[in-house]
Amino acid sequence: MPNMTTSSEVQLVEPSAVLERDAALNGGASSSPTVSIILPTKNEQGNIPALFAQIEQALGGSDIEVIVVDDSDDKTAEIASEAGERMPYSVRVIRRDENERRGGLSSAVVAGTRSARGRWVCVMDADLQHPPEVVGELLDRAESDDADLVVASRYCSNGSSSGFGHVRAFVSRAVTRSACLLFPRRLQGITDPMSGFFLFRRESVDLDRLQPQGFKILLEILATHQSLRRDEVPFQFGTRNAGDSKASMRQGTIYLSQLVRLRLGSRGFNLLRFCVVGGVGLGVNMGAFILFNSVFGLNYLLAAVIATQASTLVNFLLTEHWVFAQRATGRAHPRALMYFALNNASLLLRAPILIVFVSFLGIGSTLANFLSLVALTIIRFGVADSFIWRPRASGPHAYDIHGLVRVVSDVVLPELEFFRTEELPVRPSVRVRIGHLSRRQSDLVQALLSPAVLWPRHVRYDEGLGPLGFSVELSAGLSFEIVAAPLLRLSPHVLYTNVVEPVLRWMFVTKGYALVHGACISADGEATLITAKTDTGKTTTILKALDARSYEFLSDDLTLLNEEGEILCYPKPLTISRHTLRAVSTPLLRMGERARLVYQSRLHSRSGRRFAMLIAKLRLPAATINAVVQLLVPPPKYHIQRLVPDVSLALRARLRKLYVIERGDERRQYQLEQNTAAETLLANSEDAFGFPPYPALARFLTQYNGHDLAAAERDIVSQALQTIPACVLRSDSMDWWKHFVEEPSTPVDLAAGVSTNDEVAAAAEPGGGA
Repeated sequence: MPNMTTSSEVQLVEPSAVLERDAALNGGASSSPTVSIILPTKNEQGNIPALFAQIEQALGGSDIEVIVVDDSDDKTAEIASEAGERMPYSVRVIRRDENERRGGLSSAVVAGTRSARGRWVCVMDADLQHPPEVVGELLDRAESDDADLVVASRYCSNGSSSGFGHVRAFVSRAVTRSACLLFPRRLQGITDPMSGFFLFRRESVDLDRLQPQGFKILLEILATHQSLRRDEVPFQFGTRNAGDSKASMRQGTIYLSQLVRLRLGSRGFNLLRFCVVGGVGLGVNMGAFILFNSVFGLNYLLAAVIATQASTLVNFLLTEHWVFAQRATGRAHPRALMYFALNNASLLLRAPILIVFVSFLGIGSTLANFLSLVALTIIRFGVADSFIWRPRASGPHAYDIHGLVRVVSDVVLPELEFFRTEELPVRPSVRVRIGHLSRRQSDLVQALLSPAVLWPRHVRYDEGLGPLGFSVELSAGLSFEIVAAPLLRLSPHVLYTNVVEPVLRWMFVTKGYALVHGACISADGEATLITAKTDTGKTTTILKALDARSYEFLSDDLTLLNEEGEILCYPKPLTISRHTLRAVSTPLLRMGERARLVYQSRLHSRSGRRFAMLIAKLRLPAATINAVVQLLVPPPKYHIQRLVPDVSLALRARLRKLYVIERGDERRQYQLEQNTAAETLLANSEDAFGFPPYPALARFLTQYNGHDLAAAERDIVSQALQTIPACVLRSDSMDWWKHFVEEPSTPVDLAAGVSTNDEVAAAAEPGGGA
């Protein structure tokens, strides 16, 4: 590690204080050290002076900072502050109060990392069992191997855990082995995922994805960031200098729950706990039902009503304080009322089921009651998870799409996560709000009635179901205003796909870009655009191509294109199916995510979309039905890095080829004229936006500022494709991807004797199928 002397800095930060992160803290010295060493401490006052001295001896006046995150009841923070004044490196102490200590050591590491200024973050214990001289080895290995994370391992070659006693050493190996067995892919190449001594590139770990709990923060990082480049170095685990070990039975329980949560995913883990609570409630319900039905002789329907109140009370208390404890903020009374309303509303479904089972099928009343409860568990969990105990977002969310369009939304828009920014624009291009839309007047119209506001054009789509249905109001002024009904807060995918994205499509046209329906990959800055009608197989094709060759990824569903042929990336999460998942060799999906694909695929598949379009044609409230369905069963959307872990993203590229993939019995390949290619791309784009409410909003969106934006979009696409070769690939076996995997010198003949070799060669120019 390089030796660079910096001036000493000691900062004692009280709970909830804002941490300064600029050069002023160092009195003018560099505020960006190479490594930030995070020391989570709890009652380590006897170890801190010796540890600081060892860090100085091992690293000298290196370009480091030490951040002590203290949860102690003794004088650790004060001693660290005093000892830090004598060190040649920067020392900061973050002292957390009781309310900030939830999550223990893991949350302390996250808090320290948020305040870190170094490019690298090193986590180590403060009990002298982690030798500071290993920090330099970790950094050297990370830089030489271009790794994102390097673990100091007790179990790789030349490593040792001799500092443990025999019993603790056995337990340590047992828990390490259990983790490796549960996560063979995610922990591949790491022999000590339980280590508390590791170094990582600060920008490579998304702290918002972590759910810190207990001691094993490294396991959390490895399991949630599968694409990190990992390595490890051996080290000799030392003996504790002073103080007591923090290992306990409680920490063991937390570790086991962490394993289950990481294995099932957060939602799967909550569902498991919800089912456990349901089991307890079931026992209470059955006991109360038997008491009132068999002992007191009440009618079975009345007994079910009374039993439901008893079990609902027990279920609510357990759900509030165990299942969704981290979300249970603010007053509990509104959640209790909604939960009781939910359980009692389920009687509207249970009563007919009970009548059918008991009166028509002759099933005993006790068994019928049990079956009706089981049938409603999943629906109740969906409503509880997505509505009653939904995570509360703090403040508006801002997205900057290539500097062209800036969006501010009351609701998180997962499809725009790539463009997320912390800076709120003064005047966003698009403002998305959740508000009240009555049949007479919406919040937006109320705001526009102000005398200070010139009346801009606006349009409304309302399916007539009040606050429980789909309704939106759009206004085009200096910025584009969207007010959506409360239902859409609970279904953000529908809010984005069916409302925000159509607005963005035409906003981009005003900036000189067309948002076309096509997937895009590139090599050496040259882009290949692949378009098709919705649900043809474009996602599978793109995933197989990326999995087989080192293309760079720009987009899967929609691509930004200007008239000069410049492509800008638009990397939304990919909607996949079980069939799509088989297209790649190493998708990083958890067991629960794979299991959910069984029913998600059926609901959000080609046949599901056809059924939804049929509902729309029958003039039923299709948008409302769509929002409710996606609330209860969210679509299977995953970022490209989860499906192809080693993929590289390109921000922009130059369009060089356009391919239109089609299904058909006749397998062939042929070129398209530029005009036909443009019409095909535009038709596919229009097809992708065909679900309600878009048909009702299209005229307003394309002409809201007095210009014909549809004509402008057509001009952009026509100009972009004017000199670009376009080719149709038709296949009956969905093997289009082979065309993009073969080397340019050996293009795949999809024609199989239908097209001539000249046609294939001409269609592959320039550069064949690469």
